[in-house]
Amino acid sequence: MTGEYKVSEYSNIVIPLRNLIALLIVTSMAVIAYFNIESRITQIEKDTSVIDKEIEMNSEFRVKWPRGELGSLPDDAEQNIRLMYIERRLSHYDEEFEKIKLKLEKVQMETMSSNRD
Repeated sequence: MTGEYKVSEYSNIVIPLRNLIALLIVTSMAVIAYFNIESRITQIEKDTSVIDKEIEMNSEFRVKWPRGELGSLPDDAEQNIRLMYIERRLSHYDEEFEKIKLKLEKVQMETMSSNRD
């Protein structure tokens, strides 16, 4: 052998079978690992976009709910009805109180004028 290699269509490559099997196993493991990593990255990106949307909706809710722009709870509606009823009753009592107060002042004035005579 002089160190020259001639490549032709009849050239042969000899590789032990165990090395060929090891190369196939390593290659298949690398491909599986790549697709697992790619799948995980895709899932994380999807989860991140869902979380971003939920955060945006929560921020909108946090701002609009106290302003009453998103409606109110049924309990709030019932409570508001009860408060309006109490306000009307108080208004009625205020009117009655003013009438009684005016009558009392009138009686006091009459009593004072009768005491002077």
